[in-house]
Amino acid sequence: MDQLSAMRAFVRVVESGNFTRAAQLLALPKPRLSKQVQMLESHLQTKLLNRTTRRVSMTADGAAYYERVVRILADMDELEGSMTPSQASPKGRLRIDVSASIAMLCIIPALPDFHARYPDIQLDIGATDRPVDLAGESVDCVIRGGDINDQSLVARRIGQMAFITCAAPSYLERHGEPLHPGDLEKHHTVVGYFNTASPRTHPFNFSRGGERLEVRGRYITAVNESNVYIAAGLAGLGVIMAPTFMVDRHIEGGALRPVLSDWAPDPMPLYIAYAPHRHLSNKLRVFVAWVEELFEGC
Repeated sequence: MDQLSAMRAFVRVVESGNFTRAAQLLALPKPRLSKQVQMLESHLQTKLLNRTTRRVSMTADGAAYYERVVRILADMDELEGSMTPSQASPKGRLRIDVSASIAMLCIIPALPDFHARYPDIQLDIGATDRPVDLAGESVDCVIRGGDINDQSLVARRIGQMAFITCAAPSYLERHGEPLHPGDLEKHHTVVGYFNTASPRTHPFNFSRGGERLEVRGRYITAVNESNVYIAAGLAGLGVIMAPTFMVDRHIEGGALRPVLSDWAPDPMPLYIAYAPHRHLSNKLRVFVAWVEELFEGC
């Protein structure tokens, strides 16, 4: 048995959903493809696929094997490509994780440029604000705002996010406009933001001249996802402090109004982080360089 060919056959069946389509993509006769997968199952002494007349699905062992084998095949493709760097085009599957807001408003609109440069790189994009276990979740890199506290990761600063304090007109009509950051603790409510790493909501940090203030405003609603946070602000649930790129269009349209304009919110650093390796894979290296270019000057 050619184990490498059998592994590629298995992956193609999983990703295409059936043997017929997989055989077409691999330019193989369907019986030969089916025999390769059967021989792989026999070699591993486990059933990888459930087969019916209508569909193919992975068993529990098949799912676990698939997650490992796609990375092995990607690493092999990367290794072959690295032997001829002058001719190699980076290729393979790259799994990244980024907050939904940065994905929607920054990364996704720019991806046609990335794919035009690197058409053989397949991107799997996870969109979440929660901390990610890169090794445990087979993630190649993450893009996050705020300091990276995991000392086991390589974190490269790619820019910073400017923030603005604002509220919906409906909120300001009911409560008036805060005149000082301390009003957020005494006379106003904020929309709280938290993550799974800490049970406390994030503070609002302000500076004016040489004065700096950290305020934990009173809240009636707290959320853990950035787009939901903006939605809560738009609904008039409290004052929010948000990245300018997320709220500029709402401010221009009048759905949000800036407040406390003489107090500047602290900017937040933006990082791309990945596990340390002696050599970055070509696909990760070019993606990191592209992201740095994308956020250059931010």
